[in-house]
Amino acid sequence: MAKYNKLQVIQAMKETGMVPVFYNGNLDIAKQVVKACYEGGVRAFEFANRGDFAQEVFGELVKFANKELPGMIMGIGTVVDAPTAALYIQLGANFVVGPMFNPEIAPVCNRRLIPYCPGCATATEVSTAQAAGCDICKVFPGDVLGPGFVKGVRAPMPWSQLMVTGGVKPEKANLEAWFKAGVTCVGMGSNLFPKDVIAAGEWSKITELCKNALQIIQEVK
Repeated sequence: MAKYNKLQVIQAMKETGMVPVFYNGNLDIAKQVVKACYEGGVRAFEFANRGDFAQEVFGELVKFANKELPGMIMGIGTVVDAPTAALYIQLGANFVVGPMFNPEIAPVCNRRLIPYCPGCATATEVSTAQAAGCDICKVFPGDVLGPGFVKGVRAPMPWSQLMVTGGVKPEKANLEAWFKAGVTCVGMGSNLFPKDVIAAGEWSKITELCKNALQIIQEVK
């Protein structure tokens, strides 16, 4: 069962402006990464459903965060069907993210008042997802669509709350372009988690990357 309600989740995404996206099948590594992000100021974290037994790692991560990291909101990403969403909700997911919009996932999340953030690449997809109760839609792939897409959608649909994933970097020019275009928050993956840093277990570097990114976001919002 989700520990945080929909309003708390959306507020955390808005206030921090960033949701890290990460997957690793090693539970110990995943715990260290989540903790490092937390210490860097992150309060909403997306674990990606991308490997065998990912649900087992996620279930333990949720227990860890609930016990050791007060205020850390754990969500699940890369969800493409309703049964998978239901599985992760049962394991404690506070929000569900997908690379595309699946209308069968929306009622599963809505019934439990859990935010569903589907990937959208057109104004029609954003509007359809909003009609299905999606408060925040994911602009994906961001590196293909660009900030101009966000600005273009929000011109006729200014109520839209958009989270971009793909092509987001912890750099001022990049983040400023997205937030000036009107995103509510950004999802950031590999640029926050360099492979060599993970391999070396240099968790303090991840904390520093998060701190710097969040500071830039507060400056450009």
